[in-house]
Amino acid sequence: MHDLDKALADITAMRAQMARGTEFQGYGPITVAATGVLALLAAGAQAILIPEPAAAVFSYLALWVATAAVSVILIAIEMVARSQRIHTGLADEMIHGATEQFIPAGVAGTLLTVVLYRVGFDVLWMLPGLWQIIFSLGFFASCRVLPRPMFAVGVWYLAAGLASLVFANAEQSFSPWAMALPFGLGQLMMAAILYRSGKNHAES
Repeated sequence: MHDLDKALADITAMRAQMARGTEFQGYGPITVAATGVLALLAAGAQAILIPEPAAAVFSYLALWVATAAVSVILIAIEMVARSQRIHTGLADEMIHGATEQFIPAGVAGTLLTVVLYRVGFDVLWMLPGLWQIIFSLGFFASCRVLPRPMFAVGVWYLAAGLASLVFANAEQSFSPWAMALPFGLGQLMMAAILYRSGKNHAES
């Protein structure tokens, strides 16, 4: 029984090692692009429904948290379906390897949002920039299983987040464009890289 357990553990370790050395193809360019468009639509909704977000911070947060949640759900659904089709027997290991790097960033972003909301408006204006920086850290952590050009997307989110903290004041930071441009363009950039990478895999 001990030998069987050891053999199973060795197989599991080998599968995990193979997954770490394989490029993850579970992200679909169309769905990723759709999340970029969703960010732009959310910005339009904010401009119409929340014209003074600094005076309605809870509504502002609810809109963007809901947008992020819908984006995650859309990507997760397609990620599972594509991984099972493309990575077949290694699908579970590939999904785990691709998502485990993002989970700490997601948890940190959620907790940071709750803490800053409780602290008060004086610091809440930093949230858009901090969200983008945290997202970039998750991106950098997962780049090892993504196409190499994806590193540029992480740089984009990091630069956008830092720029938001440097140039935005308390009012400007809640502008729809402070979220729409970084996340809309960032996701569309990611989709373009995934599309190009998919074509290269198909041709090889």
